[in-house]
Amino acid sequence: MKISVVVPVHNEADNIVPLIEEIVSAMSQAKAYEIIYVDDGSNDQTAAVLKQALQDFKALKVIRHEQSCGQSTAIHTGVKAANHPWIATLDGDGQNDPADIPRLYEVLTLERETTGNLWMVAGWRNKRHDSAWRLFSSKLANGVRARLLGDNTPDTGCGLKVFSRDRFLGLPYFDHMHRFLPALILRSGGQVISEPVNHRSRTSGQSKYGTLDRLWAGIIDLSGVIWLQNRAKLPVIKEIEK
Repeated sequence: MKISVVVPVHNEADNIVPLIEEIVSAMSQAKAYEIIYVDDGSNDQTAAVLKQALQDFKALKVIRHEQSCGQSTAIHTGVKAANHPWIATLDGDGQNDPADIPRLYEVLTLERETTGNLWMVAGWRNKRHDSAWRLFSSKLANGVRARLLGDNTPDTGCGLKVFSRDRFLGLPYFDHMHRFLPALILRSGGQVISEPVNHRSRTSGQSKYGTLDRLWAGIIDLSGVIWLQNRAKLPVIKEIEK
């Protein structure tokens, strides 16, 4: 396993070191790995904590956005800076479990033996630890998205994913794209499968997303992705021999 673990963070100072320690433990059997934290314009102690963590964790790389640009841009920045062909992403709040990464990578590797165009294994939080309202709103949003986009993915909002670096960088880039990765991959001719993963309660910090903000942004982005799907063409290519 040669993999880069990309973690976007915004004001997550208290969660940084415990999560890095878990990632290091989860990657103990990897042939080569790196941990890339992208500080998306935090205004708490995140930058200071990450600077100290650089001294304590040799696999860690830190990139900072001077101003907050959003989670999708932070992920894109981290993937571009990655040195390995496979990427794992995690939310920086500690609710994703790094111990799931090796299993998702193993699933990806085994499935690719029979499905050569498998680009991503997406985490599926089938047993979530969130408020009743958040669970309801997420279920509704996932249902509407799946029906309109046909992406056959039960949980696109899960931050835990393992995918090809090169394939990701070839996808159309826009704000909030991280919530539509399965649909964008299918549009480009790749395949995605979902695997149940552990989901944990947040122990520190606060959620960065309000329901109404997510709803409005989701409607606009959903319309854009439908537009992209309707204009995609996947030619059947055959090279003519001499």
